[in-house]
Amino acid sequence: MSMNKVEKGFYGEFGGCFVNEDLQHVLNILDENFERYKDDPEFIEELRFYLREYIGRENPLTYAKNITAKAGGAKIYLKREDLNHTGAHKINNAIGQILLAKRMGAHRIIAETGAGQHGVATATACAIFGMDCTIYMGKLDTERQALNVFRMELLGAKVVPVASGQGRLKDAVDAALNDLVENYKDTFYLLGSAVGPHPFPTMVKHFQAIISEESKRQILEKEGKLPSAVVSCVGGGSNAIGAFAHYIDEPSVQLIGVEPSEAPTLTEGSPAVIHGFKCYTLLDEEGNPKPTYSIAAGLDYPGVGPEHSYLKKTGRSEYVTVSGQEALEAFQTLSKLEGIIPALESSHAVAYAMKLAGTMGKDESIIVNLSGRGDKDVEQVFNMLKSAR
Repeated sequence: MSMNKVEKGFYGEFGGCFVNEDLQHVLNILDENFERYKDDPEFIEELRFYLREYIGRENPLTYAKNITAKAGGAKIYLKREDLNHTGAHKINNAIGQILLAKRMGAHRIIAETGAGQHGVATATACAIFGMDCTIYMGKLDTERQALNVFRMELLGAKVVPVASGQGRLKDAVDAALNDLVENYKDTFYLLGSAVGPHPFPTMVKHFQAIISEESKRQILEKEGKLPSAVVSCVGGGSNAIGAFAHYIDEPSVQLIGVEPSEAPTLTEGSPAVIHGFKCYTLLDEEGNPKPTYSIAAGLDYPGVGPEHSYLKKTGRSEYVTVSGQEALEAFQTLSKLEGIIPALESSHAVAYAMKLAGTMGKDESIIVNLSGRGDKDVEQVFNMLKSAR
């Protein structure tokens, strides 16, 4: 297998496109079409229509006064991606990419999913545009997120459990990439996170940047100044790169990504190539991707987006860890104090933001990207709390 590397799509040493020639050809076509349509007025108009009329944007930037009072210090604002149709940020990218797939003449869509939210978003987008949909999901994740599996099937998708490896998100990505290589002539891979070979990280950031485009405008309206910090959970990194995008060139704003301490890719990883791109990766002694675990299925990935890797190396963004137990406590705290049940993924960001707020002045503000709602996690949390008693 000959390997090709393209200079485009690199963030410093990270990113790129380390794939075989067949897949490189497919990705070149995808890149050409993305570049052609992303600034096309008709494409933008259709995307904005679906963002508004179907997803329900713009969503609020909610002042969380009760957890602010509990934390004592900076005001905590929640960017409410949980209020989107399908309950998470994933739909922003799914609609953007499916509009691209439609213009490219694709009739079959494949995707990977961990927590199931991207799978649900993809199945939703396929339903509205009448496309055939196959979702790859680690076998363990299909068991943890059985309700989302049913949702995907209800929406008309075929869910394929992947039992190889650990049966988690990495293995689902492997299976989806294999499918794409075999069926690229009629298949569009709608990748959900800001990972993978170029142009996927660039595309996902482009469609998720709507999060920070809105939050920047909203915080200036509410506070008259930029936030001191933007906090977001990081697995592959799609919600975080969307939440950071419009603040990267604002040096006064601290960017903080929160990883699970059980899968600390950016905190403890080493640069390596995984899934056709270079990023910080958790490696075992043989140099292979390490088995990972998080109570949040969407954070359970041994790699991370290349731009996050670059932001860490250059010091523009800081990456910290929160334990599953701390996230579980934040899940309950936000529910009880604000009447908002967050996804376990987002609970990691909430947990850290509450600690951070207490170290800051009351005239400062923090934006937490509430990347998803916790409906999908309620049964899992119920069982965890029951077994802990």
